[in-house]
Amino acid sequence: MIDTIGDIWRNNAWKFPAEEAWVLGKTRITYAEHFGRCQRIASGIHKLGVRLQDRVAVLSQNTREFMELYTAAELSGYIVATVNWRLAVPEMLWILTDSLPKVLCFEAQYTDAVDRMRGELPHVENYICFGGPAPDWALSYEEVVATGDAKGAPQRPEPDDLLHIIYTSGTTGRPKGVMHSHRAEIAVAQLMATEIGVLVNDRMQLVMPVFHVGSRFLQLGAHLRGATVVFHYSFDAAEIVATMARERITISHLAPTLVHAVLGVPGVREADTSTLHTICYAAAPMPVPLLRRGLDVFGPVFLQLYGMTEGGGTTLHKRQHQPDGTPEQVKRLGSIGQAAPNVELRIFDDEGNEMPPNTPGEIATRTATHMTGYWNRSAATIEALRGGWYRTGDLGYVDEQGFVYLVDRKKDMIISGGENIYSREVEEALATHPSVDECAVIGVKHNYWGETVRAIVVRKGEVTPDELIAHCKTQIAGYKKPKSVVFVDALPKLPSGKIDKQALRVDHADPDPEEA
Repeated sequence: MIDTIGDIWRNNAWKFPAEEAWVLGKTRITYAEHFGRCQRIASGIHKLGVRLQDRVAVLSQNTREFMELYTAAELSGYIVATVNWRLAVPEMLWILTDSLPKVLCFEAQYTDAVDRMRGELPHVENYICFGGPAPDWALSYEEVVATGDAKGAPQRPEPDDLLHIIYTSGTTGRPKGVMHSHRAEIAVAQLMATEIGVLVNDRMQLVMPVFHVGSRFLQLGAHLRGATVVFHYSFDAAEIVATMARERITISHLAPTLVHAVLGVPGVREADTSTLHTICYAAAPMPVPLLRRGLDVFGPVFLQLYGMTEGGGTTLHKRQHQPDGTPEQVKRLGSIGQAAPNVELRIFDDEGNEMPPNTPGEIATRTATHMTGYWNRSAATIEALRGGWYRTGDLGYVDEQGFVYLVDRKKDMIISGGENIYSREVEEALATHPSVDECAVIGVKHNYWGETVRAIVVRKGEVTPDELIAHCKTQIAGYKKPKSVVFVDALPKLPSGKIDKQALRVDHADPDPEEA
């Protein structure tokens, strides 16, 4: 019986002891090996004074140790609090002060950052270092493993105990710690395994950061089924392609921006990816020109999932990716699919009224995969989970067959001259121009119109701002077209692969003199 995530590891160590649970570069780890080490780690951390539902923070890229710490928590009932290694030290410090961990485990490359924070973390009783020499104020990870008992920690979690606190990107203010229980994460694992179609002999490739839910959720689905996870320390497009061939990958997980990079690898067409049956993408719908290129290289393997740190939602299945189908099928490529089984989805207005088909409002979901709430944020939890529905903050509409279309984030909607302009609609229009590689749209303050539309564009060919603006007028209403275009070499990205709109607003939101 699987009541907690720890039961998945106990079950797999019994059923599949000699099968590969992990592949990390040249290192291959069986289910029995992984379970045995994690039992010792759980015991070693318990001997440091960590008890049920105490927090253990982790600051690391995608490492073996990170995943062992996750599993040790799943077995013994402490809570992993993740720290985004891309953050500045003050931002890391805020998360570590919010989550109040007793132990901070960190990769050696972050020693200087941790040392700078130590004086302001009186609640951290022990520091554990891995991936390099430990400083004199920290314990060696392997020493902690060696002190542990093979029987594990003398404690086990209950289904409704918290498993981890994963912090949001914080694009609208301070990051919020999203709490997930064992019960919810079992529902997540089942949803992932079902929607992607994971089988015991699959080999799933993961590269997105595991301090974020994208890779984390898929990893749970793979290991629920007893499959193998091929784990990348960081993203390298050429290595992704080489690994697909070398490890006979069957499932890969890539944001559209990463798909774009992989398709640019020299020789990608010649690589042997014949075992690949699914590329799961998330973060945003796939631009049709990019999807066509992907289908041409990899075949009909693309599947889209929509969700967020707080809970999952919809799927656009492989058979629904038909860029040469009927007009209705082509339109659906711009959707985020239909609600997954056991997920209820509604569209509400600001007063909580349900909207009819094809009428935009806020997307709300109700499902067993939802978060417990926000750590230390009772008011935000109440606001987000009103009436048992999670209010996503995404604006969208549902058609008569249940296909959900995103139109914007509530915070990204542009109001110009009293008209609502959805940045995603403008971005889709820009993306149809052959010289546009990537693009994003933001609102710029204007004394008369309130806001105007600005496009930030990465070019792959010669094109002028006037040409792009004229092109948009052929795709969308004139009042929606960009009033200005800024060309950049690259767009800033969040760990999830999404474009960082907040960073763009900081760098590019000043009005042009002629616009003000």
